[in-house]
Amino acid sequence: MTERKQIGGHWFVRYEKETYPQEEMLRRAKEFFEWANRRRTVRDFSDKPVPREVIEYAIRTASTAPSGANKQPWTFCVVENPALKKAIREAAEREEYENYHGRMSETWLRDLAHLGTDWHKPFLETAPYLIVVFKRVYELDDEGVKRQNYYVAESAGLACGMLLMALHHAGLVALTHTPSPMNFLSKLLERPDNERPFLLIPVGYPADETYVPDIKRKSLDQICVWYS
Repeated sequence: MTERKQIGGHWFVRYEKETYPQEEMLRRAKEFFEWANRRRTVRDFSDKPVPREVIEYAIRTASTAPSGANKQPWTFCVVENPALKKAIREAAEREEYENYHGRMSETWLRDLAHLGTDWHKPFLETAPYLIVVFKRVYELDDEGVKRQNYYVAESAGLACGMLLMALHHAGLVALTHTPSPMNFLSKLLERPDNERPFLLIPVGYPADETYVPDIKRKSLDQICVWYS
């Protein structure tokens, strides 16, 4: 039985975390980085089926993310219905066409050019699953009174990061797609007023022939500052 203790009128459970000798710790940290560094954003998907339970466990992993006041302000909508995926693609492409033909600045378009993207989004139909992540900006109690959620965007972002790593760990690929504006997702999926679309993530296996941009990640000295 888990050891429990009351502190300040609230119950806490004893937490234990395995630790490692420094040599083992360094080995594990290095191996995890090298594995994570192989994750890439993919836009060419296979339509090969993926077991539903794999997606469920990935979402369970995402739900372990820390959140403001433990409000867990997220909803993961998993779309596999072909007609609904088609409707999402059509709506997304309408918005993306406007983005690429006037909404985005010339600088933005130049910055995107090396990624080879445009307003066509066939992956929204090809990928076996679309995971649409909604952030929950507030909750309603049993009396219908609004209850505030805290650090909603930060919490949802952390959960999405963990979702991507869980999918990578399962041998799947994903894309973080942000058609803007995304209000059409709320309408198509009939989500309640307290939810806002946050991220659209196609998930599946990579296509048999898949290419990704030849890009490099920033070096440690570009992203990390030490204060000793």
